[in-house]
Amino acid sequence: MFDWLQNISDWFVYEILNISKNNHLGQALNFFIYDSIKILLLLFVIIFFMGIVNSYFPVDRVRNYLSRKKLYGLEYLMSSLFGVVTPFCSCSSVPLFIGFVKGGIPLGVTFSFLITSPLVNEVAIGLFLGLFGVKTTIIYVVSGILLGTISGAILQKFKLERFLTTWVKTVLNDSQAEKEIFTDKQNFKSRLPIIWQEVVKILKGVLPYVLIGIAIGGLMHGYIPESFFEKYIGKENIFAVPVAVILAVPMYSNASGILPVVQVLVAKGIPLGTAIAFMMGVVGLSFPEAMLLKKVMTLKLIGIFFGVVSLCIIVSGFLFNLIF
Repeated sequence: MFDWLQNISDWFVYEILNISKNNHLGQALNFFIYDSIKILLLLFVIIFFMGIVNSYFPVDRVRNYLSRKKLYGLEYLMSSLFGVVTPFCSCSSVPLFIGFVKGGIPLGVTFSFLITSPLVNEVAIGLFLGLFGVKTTIIYVVSGILLGTISGAILQKFKLERFLTTWVKTVLNDSQAEKEIFTDKQNFKSRLPIIWQEVVKILKGVLPYVLIGIAIGGLMHGYIPESFFEKYIGKENIFAVPVAVILAVPMYSNASGILPVVQVLVAKGIPLGTAIAFMMGVVGLSFPEAMLLKKVMTLKLIGIFFGVVSLCIIVSGFLFNLIF
């Protein structure tokens, strides 16, 4: 699909810049140019399409629907699916998490959104398509939705509302309905300027992460030997998936920054499931997220949330390794 782009990258690096194909710098630069253009093209198309979807399914409407309807367990799945169409990292999902709680949505349902939103969204899908192909992308999206759905359902069983902070309880008492951006009277043409503004805003927001992530991936691709990764999280290590998740949690990035690194890990011989578990840990759980969550959760609730999600990610990593 992108052979033409690979040819352009090869031509620019190896002929115009006259860098040898065996040169580490040339390999890293080729990787950076090819992946940057390919990923940005995919992101533009997918973010624009999902912007159209978002314009017809605004946050308040979904939130109000989930808080009013008794859906007999499907609310966890619906909340996870809503997370798919919202382009937020784990930290920027927290304000929406608060909005969900304000809307009276059960805490477990809200957790389903908080888990899925940074893991599976248009940015992550666009990157996955470009880096791993359609089959792997579909399996990743389904597993991410199931991860949010199952984790939310498990967390709801614990009756964790008592571990919310006093600040949240005050907000709940003082909450007021927020104004929607789109109205039913607006036709598609009138929505386009707002959709375009959101596309530009999202692209500007993720561009630094994309370029930094690809640059890191390029350096790893060109300079770091395979044995470096295999020593700690290679396929011979039966504890590779848990180790990958433990190493990931202290880090922080969104999908734009970490997926190019995951691509290189796989290219270096790390099993796909282990690499994806590492990515899920980085994107879905992080210390910055924990610091933000301290505003709305006690430390005990944060610990339970991180523990349940980490366990589900580890199980997902092992399942991915079995599938691939």
